[in-house]
Amino acid sequence: MTKVELRPGESQRSLLKRFRKKVARSRILSTVKKKRYYIPDSEKKRIAQRKAIRREKKRRQQEEEKFGY
Repeated sequence: MTKVELRPGESQRSLLKRFRKKVARSRILSTVKKKRYYIPDSEKKRIAQRKAIRREKKRRQQEEEKFGY
């Protein structure tokens, strides 16, 4: 659980800003959004496969740009 304490002389705005940064870094919100709905294993595999294909395409495009094919 993300926790921040008010430092001496710190404003509420800066405290809130630090809290938001900590939450973003710990990826709490993304985890909550992913677990919001049940996703069957077959759908998880399909999503992972699509991600892998996108990564491979992106890698190939970068390689082509780098070597100028």
